[in-house]
Amino acid sequence: MRALTIFFLSLFSLPLMLNAQSVDEMLQKVSAAIEAGQNGQAVSYFRQTISLNIDRTEMYYWTNVDKSSEISVNLANELAIAYKKKRNYDKAYLFYKELLQKAPNNVDYLEPCAEMQVYRGQEKDALRMYEKILQLDADNLAANIFLGNYYYLMAEREKKQLETDYKKISSPTKMQYARYRDGLSKVFATGYEKARNSLRKVVLRFPSTEAQKTLDKILRIEKEVNRLAIHRIYLVCVNSTVWQ
Repeated sequence: MRALTIFFLSLFSLPLMLNAQSVDEMLQKVSAAIEAGQNGQAVSYFRQTISLNIDRTEMYYWTNVDKSSEISVNLANELAIAYKKKRNYDKAYLFYKELLQKAPNNVDYLEPCAEMQVYRGQEKDALRMYEKILQLDADNLAANIFLGNYYYLMAEREKKQLETDYKKISSPTKMQYARYRDGLSKVFATGYEKARNSLRKVVLRFPSTEAQKTLDKILRIEKEVNRLAIHRIYLVCVNSTVWQ
């Protein structure tokens, strides 16, 4: 009975032993290809090793790969992509940051790195990265989608707060009304206008119904802000006439 139990246990452990052996063999092939200067083959072997055991492959990268070598960029990129597919956003972010240390202005690394920060709940850092992307590529679709929505939502929040605070005043003075109008104008200039600039670029490259709806909302808000501004000018003129 004991011999039978050992036999069955050996059957279950056999795939794990074969997997470990195949990983070691593949990693040896990676090393041999790197030493031979066959970078393309090394990346191919590395990619296969990732599919077998990503943790062992990552350890190999940290302990066996010369980080100043050209091949290190390709291998780090493979790990970043693999972790992203697995939805391990912390590890994916780690490797995209590793890539950015080598090429800080590479949009192909900045874009997924910013995306990982969104998934990780680090929106402020993602915002900084997407703004940097637009400095390098003003028409970048991913950056304009994020920034258009981000600035719109922030502006909506500020506008709602302004309106809530103003409605609490039962009998607002002219000064309080003026502050309310100025606040709306500021929100439009610092939020809605930035959102509009990005979303316009989005609809030019991608026929997004949602982006167009948001642009239509911004247009209505702009008309309201302009109406209040004209009303303010009118009041100033009336008051000037009265004093004369």
